[in-house]
Amino acid sequence: MNGNGRHSNAPQAMIIEAWPKTYAIDVRVFVATIMATMVVAFGAGLAMGPADARLAVPVLSFLGIELPEPVQLPATAMKSEPIVGAMSTQSLMPSDPQARKSNSKSATYMVGEVSANGEIIINKEGDDAASEVLIKQAKRTKTEHVATLGYKIRETHVNVADTPVLEGTGDIPHERDITYDSINKESDGNIRDQTMPSGQHLLVDMKNLEADFLNSESRLARAMQDSVIAGGLTMLSYHCHSLHPAGVSCVGVLLESHISFHTWPDEGVITLDMFTTSEKPLLPVLPSIKELFGIPRVNAETGEKEEVVTVWSHELRGFRTEDARKVHHLDGNSDISKHVTSPLEVVYKEHILNMQTEFSRIDIWDVKERDDTPSYEDGLRLGLAPQDPRWFSYEYASPCRHLFLDGVLHMDNQTDRVFHETLVQPAMFAHPSPKNVGILGGGDGGSLQEVLKHKSVTNVTMVELDEKVLSVSKEYLPRSSDCSDIVGSQPSCFDDDRVSLIFTDAFAYVKDKFGSKEREAKKFDVLIADLNQPENMVEYTDADTVNALVESLSPLGVLVINAGEAPMIVDPRADKGMQPKREAFTKLLEANPMIDSIFVYEDAQAGYIDPVSFLVACRDSSCRKYWYGQTDEINYHIFDRLQPMKSKEPALIQFDGATQRSYQVPPRAWETVYCRREPEPFECAYRGLDMTKELFEYYPNNEDESAFVIRESKEGAEDDAAVYATVDIPEGSYIMPTHLAASLEVSEDSAKDSNATAHLEGVGEAEVLTDFVEYIEENGHAARDESGKIYVEIGGSRVIRESDDASEVNIRRWVPAHPDGARPKYSPVYDRHRHSFDIFLVASRDIKAGEEIVKPDDLWDY
Repeated sequence: MNGNGRHSNAPQAMIIEAWPKTYAIDVRVFVATIMATMVVAFGAGLAMGPADARLAVPVLSFLGIELPEPVQLPATAMKSEPIVGAMSTQSLMPSDPQARKSNSKSATYMVGEVSANGEIIINKEGDDAASEVLIKQAKRTKTEHVATLGYKIRETHVNVADTPVLEGTGDIPHERDITYDSINKESDGNIRDQTMPSGQHLLVDMKNLEADFLNSESRLARAMQDSVIAGGLTMLSYHCHSLHPAGVSCVGVLLESHISFHTWPDEGVITLDMFTTSEKPLLPVLPSIKELFGIPRVNAETGEKEEVVTVWSHELRGFRTEDARKVHHLDGNSDISKHVTSPLEVVYKEHILNMQTEFSRIDIWDVKERDDTPSYEDGLRLGLAPQDPRWFSYEYASPCRHLFLDGVLHMDNQTDRVFHETLVQPAMFAHPSPKNVGILGGGDGGSLQEVLKHKSVTNVTMVELDEKVLSVSKEYLPRSSDCSDIVGSQPSCFDDDRVSLIFTDAFAYVKDKFGSKEREAKKFDVLIADLNQPENMVEYTDADTVNALVESLSPLGVLVINAGEAPMIVDPRADKGMQPKREAFTKLLEANPMIDSIFVYEDAQAGYIDPVSFLVACRDSSCRKYWYGQTDEINYHIFDRLQPMKSKEPALIQFDGATQRSYQVPPRAWETVYCRREPEPFECAYRGLDMTKELFEYYPNNEDESAFVIRESKEGAEDDAAVYATVDIPEGSYIMPTHLAASLEVSEDSAKDSNATAHLEGVGEAEVLTDFVEYIEENGHAARDESGKIYVEIGGSRVIRESDDASEVNIRRWVPAHPDGARPKYSPVYDRHRHSFDIFLVASRDIKAGEEIVKPDDLWDY
């Protein structure tokens, strides 16, 4: 056989080769072409990109592209201080892309100088240039993407050890102690807790900084390392880029995590962040960062240094346990985080005081938000005229000073009077004449100041756990305890002769004094708990403690507490939502037989981010009369019961009769959350008129449209007239709702005064007043809320006949008597609808046309 598998001597058939027609290509030529293309692409990429040009020398030389010599750092740069370390360098690429592509040998680009502060000067050398300076203090151009930030001029990587070592020039020394004990032990010998995936993050933005500083890699690196040292942290290495045409970007790797920053020299801006996984507080390093990086620039017009503006934010990062979050004063849910440390919108933050006492951590901060504007007092101080642009700048607003206890906002100096008036005055005016007053907490003196404004007060017992709170408040927040303007008081409220200061645990004091009858002390007419909200105090859920609070009250006594953040309509049932301890405290008060009435109210002007709520509990029902007082009536009590001010200024800036009227009706969210109790409270079925029921009105001048007619009574009836239905009225339908809604509201005191005035001796009887009083007695009924009001029917409903015969009665009150026989002690539903609950009537059964309308004679008895 031959090579193709056929026998050579066999007969051969004709074979036709059928191959497609193609061009012949030598594989070797193809491979050579591909490799050449790759070499050209690789060389061009190196020539134009940021990589080390020395790697491309063979390729680019082959292509005829000449490169500049490698940058030689000055000797001073190679002998850097220990903080900065030595630097590795790369060749400098031409700034002009066209020059990089040129094969001309008449112009080359060389580094003339790298200054000690990191500035780079590029000179053009050659036949057509006389050492022309191309770049000096260049400006960073606008960019839209991080990839277009500019060409990398110089890259520096430093490993930090006992002595900084240039990466790639030698081994990193191992004399540095990186053993387990060294890395994981704090200075006090305790092992660092690195078991939790958590950390701290500090963001710092600064402007009005010196351009030379922001463009100097060496100076910035020195400031970065000094900041790390100031924070007690450990830097392992850092990596910096000097960017073209200007600016520096650096990142430092810490044993605890990292620090990084970016600069904009011409704009005078640096943005910096530092993250650590250490539990060591990070905020103390902030002053060092401000000092080290805050090199002010000189204003070109005035020649004066500009004020450095610093904006910063601190966050706890990662995942902590709930217990760890609750005890950390900088947790994201803490007041100090919400008001100060977290928001970047708070553009001015000055830490005035940080004190750890035996009982608590005390912090005082001065803050201004970006949208703050000058106050009325600021305008007077600065002499601001209308339309003055300074009215719209936070820079001319006075900072707001906040007092925090264990991270919880206790007060601030701009809304402290509003908060303390809102806490104290409603309770004080709910008592007819408070003499002995107790204050639990309130070390800032704000509640004490409000109490001492009352003429009737003869004794105030203030129980504060931490004496340091008083001294700090007197020094840093003096206005809160300033009683110099109150007639009959002292310059400091704490020095008033009526005041007794006791430094101990407030709840323990109450339990000790009033927990048993054997140790019973003089009881309080008003007890003010100026303490933390119930969610932060387990004592509010302890039955013995709550009973002791109630026992401390006199027979007409009133208790008031800061009840915490007000509820929202979307909140779940109160005992399952954000305020379960408040609900538990409320139910303990409801279950106490000595408590008669409980009220809740809220105010959005009290200095908190969300409206803050308050709870008042009264031992006697007479409290309702004062709580539900009319606006003018309350204003009169304010005038009559408060001491005058020496300055002739009003004693109160927030509380008055109209304000109290707003407290009488809780917002709907309270009602909504209350009605999510299980089982649903009885009155929740009557939160609004039943829209499925019909309204049957009386129109005296339109009998065709009227559902009722008034005719003469049957012979022998006591009344001269009676009301009859002209149409069929289904059970549950509303009877004369418009007439009943127009009922006249008169106070019991007004009725009594009118009666007395009608029979003045020596004047004669005033028949008009006598008739008016008789009309009230015949057609009026007392409000069931014991507010001292009388609702007087003035429409057709007053003619409806009364009967004690249940068989002929066919209408009733819209809201029946409560199954428990009395109004609940606490019910936002009754508080919100007490007027409608006391006036509307409905059909108690189906009423036929022509049938007389009859009401029971005990209709409004309770």
